Amino acid sequence: MRPIYWQPPIELSATEQSIIKRIRRARLFVFLRQHRHEVFDEIFQQELASLYQESQRGQPPVPPALLALAMLLQAYTGVPDDEVIEASIMDRRWQLVLDCLDAENPPFSKGTLIGFRKRLSEADMDRRLIERTIEVARETGAFGSGPLRAVLDSSPLWRASSAEDSDNLLGHAAWV
Repeated sequence: MRPIYWQPPIELSATEQSIIKRIRRARLFVFLRQHRHEVFDEIFQQELASLYQESQRGQPPVPPALLALAMLLQAYTGVPDDEVIEASIMDRRWQLVLDCLDAENPPFSKGTLIGFRKRLSEADMDRRLIERTIEVARETGAFGSGPLRAVLDSSPLWRASSAEDSDNLLGHAAWV
């Protein structure tokens, strides 16, 4: 099965507006919430969906745009995969961006995130994700594209952590 397109609301809800008013630092959360529909337009979502082969078996994959947003937040905050999952259910800023306010269960698993990162990296789409985000930042003027490039380009998450996370995943599997 190919992943579905992610179509979260564009307009801010009253709750989201309240959360945004309280964000003093970490403005990337606000930028990504307000412009996620531009970063992940239909054309870019088609590019991301092309990372998956058509299959009649299994469950439909988590929308790649959702996973890509989580990876951008992970790069921005510098947290490991376990904390991405935790933040998706504990941190309202993450929930704001990922469209899962007040969720009790994470919108994806650690294995799904690791698998997506691997697909993204193997197709050299990790660079495309950064460039696309910076392009929208530049076009909208809503977030400084220079500082954004510095933060995202310098993140160790793009290539190095995928090997470490795979090793950790295998190590955890060995104990089961």
